[in-house]
Amino acid sequence: MIYALYIVLAYLLFTSIVLTRNRISFRKLGDGSHNPHQTPLVSVCIPARNEESVIRRCVDSVVNQTYRNIEVLILNDSSTDRTAPIVQKIIKNSENTNLSLIDGKPRPDGWLGKPWACDQLSKNATGSILVFIDADTWLEPKTISNLVQRFENDNLDALTVWPHQQLVSFWEKVVVPQVYYALFTLLPTMYVGRDPRWMPTFMRPYFRNSFVAGCGQFLAFKRECYVSIGGHHTVKNKIVEDVELAKSVKKNGFRYDMFHGNENVSCRMYTRHAEIVSGFRKNFLVGFNNNIPFFVASALLHLLVFIAPVVFLGLGILSADIAVIALSLAAILIVFIQNIVLYTWNRWDPVFGLLHVLGVLWFQSLGILVLKDRILGRKAIWKGREIN
Repeated sequence: MIYALYIVLAYLLFTSIVLTRNRISFRKLGDGSHNPHQTPLVSVCIPARNEESVIRRCVDSVVNQTYRNIEVLILNDSSTDRTAPIVQKIIKNSENTNLSLIDGKPRPDGWLGKPWACDQLSKNATGSILVFIDADTWLEPKTISNLVQRFENDNLDALTVWPHQQLVSFWEKVVVPQVYYALFTLLPTMYVGRDPRWMPTFMRPYFRNSFVAGCGQFLAFKRECYVSIGGHHTVKNKIVEDVELAKSVKKNGFRYDMFHGNENVSCRMYTRHAEIVSGFRKNFLVGFNNNIPFFVASALLHLLVFIAPVVFLGLGILSADIAVIALSLAAILIVFIQNIVLYTWNRWDPVFGLLHVLGVLWFQSLGILVLKDRILGRKAIWKGREIN
């Protein structure tokens, strides 16, 4: 137990350093304190499939931007609810003439729904900057102005924003932050936008895509970059198309970076537990590049780092082993502190940060379900469509 706890503490020390650096260096998209010198046309593209409960908030937030040189395109992706009528009503009552609803075409073979919707949107967009946001996302009034300024000041070709996640239900507060925990404790965000200076120059091209992440809830490209990498056509059958697009941007030598959405972009991904399960179920294994040994190894690592110290603590108490008790408590305390930092940073209820172990167990059970899907050849279902 002692040696296992030393490994756990070494891992937690590393992740604490990464989290601390990210807390200091991970930048917001902007604060709206300045205005961009240039005012290119920005096309905000919104794929929408059965989004009647959220589409109005999304579209209204884009229409009400302080940045005025903007066009808004919503693609109705074969919705069976009131998504299209709601958007039509918004257009009818809006003074913004650059607001349009596109009726999506049937999805061709070999395409997944979202890439196909985004591809159609890109072909209808006329802006020099293309912004893709999900229908469950909404923007603060100065977001697009901050975006244009960020492109201008940082000389970027593409960027992504990790939204502030609005968490309401119990399982949202327990499960969704696990994604941000993994991101901010394992990925040094400063290396998304630049190569590590400590890495030898000849090695950097080989490891460049190891430091990359993308969030499909908010992705933006300069048109030349988007066209050059082939747009969504190159990720037509990719479930995590956001990450693949980000890799393509960096692979082709374009400038890419990512930012925190606090005070700019918000999202509520799921509202019910069944949605949370379905949403993560479709891309959990894909996030590990469908590498089952890596997937299983990661699960075992999580059991060791987050579950084993709790078990060891109980065993240490039963055996009166002071060293095991002290090391187990240290590991548990570090995880608690990491989560308190994460939750307060993201303006979530920090009490739920104490339930990290429950979130880990939730993903362990999901992992078993996903492996059963793979073994039995079952396809995930998302918004009424099978995903292979």
